[in-house]
Amino acid sequence: MPDVIDRLMSAINAHDQGALLECYVPGAVIVAPEMQAEGWDEIVAFRGHIVEGFPDLRVTVWDKLVCDDNVVVEGTVTGTHTGPFLLAEGEVLEATGRSVSVRCCWVFTVEHDHIVSQRGYYDQLECYSQLGLKFPAPE
Repeated sequence: MPDVIDRLMSAINAHDQGALLECYVPGAVIVAPEMQAEGWDEIVAFRGHIVEGFPDLRVTVWDKLVCDDNVVVEGTVTGTHTGPFLLAEGEVLEATGRSVSVRCCWVFTVEHDHIVSQRGYYDQLECYSQLGLKFPAPE
């Protein structure tokens, strides 16, 4: 079962949208802090948004855990912020030129060697701090 996850990570690192889509069923759902994508068209838009903000994005997988039809992947995403990036609050952060290295975790549901759903989590404070965003101090 993790074969499809290996193919997905390779497609992400190669920025190959065609190979990436081959990993998902047509009605697959991705849930992330920034947005939810359902179906191939929205998945292409979601991935396009990420690559637009971080065109040199790379994923390094640390570990994979398989449990029935679920696969949990832990890793690091690195990249340079050279384009617009949609923040979890719905605002767009214009290019900062800063590099990021962010810890992430993804939970996939896989059926017949295709991804049905993907839930992504990342350390937003770590990411946003590296992008130079400031947070208000508690009162």
